[in-house]
Amino acid sequence: MLFQELSDIQRDTFKEVSNIGMGHAATALSQMVGKRIEIYVPRVLVLPLAEVPEHLGGAEKLMAGIFLGIEGETTGSIMLLFPGESACHLCGALLGEELSSLESEHAISTLKEVGNILSSAYLNALGSLVGKTLLPTIPGFAYDMAGALVDTLLIDLGRKGDLALMVETEFGGDLGNDRRVRGHFFLIPDPATFEFFLRETQS
Repeated sequence: MLFQELSDIQRDTFKEVSNIGMGHAATALSQMVGKRIEIYVPRVLVLPLAEVPEHLGGAEKLMAGIFLGIEGETTGSIMLLFPGESACHLCGALLGEELSSLESEHAISTLKEVGNILSSAYLNALGSLVGKTLLPTIPGFAYDMAGALVDTLLIDLGRKGDLALMVETEFGGDLGNDRRVRGHFFLIPDPATFEFFLRETQS
């Protein structure tokens, strides 16, 4: 069975896991910064990694990327991508200051912590569903064009045919100025882990 051929039950299951995980992440972020943060999941898609840039607005679109590995009883990778403007606004809202760039170490460390919180919450929710312990590695950061970020991940994975579960995210709450902060969370399990997830969500 291919991951593109998920049943309606499996798609609903992954959407529910995504909502639970991002809900927990929003609670953790709210506690961290002392303001109300909400995270919505408008859509969950499955697509080849090579097609990710076109879903983000083109290969040349500048994105802030946070990369983590998955450790524990199953393995894989996680990638979070935010458009540059969204990343600056999210960082500024969390730090309580106006940011026009992501050049400071403080801004980068904040985005890494966001990545760590989102990944931990998502993996906890997914691990509870499949009965496995899933843990994120220390996050890495890069700011580059979407095509370059995805190419780097494909090279690191050493495979060209990987599929990803893409979770669209929108941040709301007390972020100020009613701006919409959008991001994309990608779960890229290793092939054997993919097969396991599919079996566990079959019914």
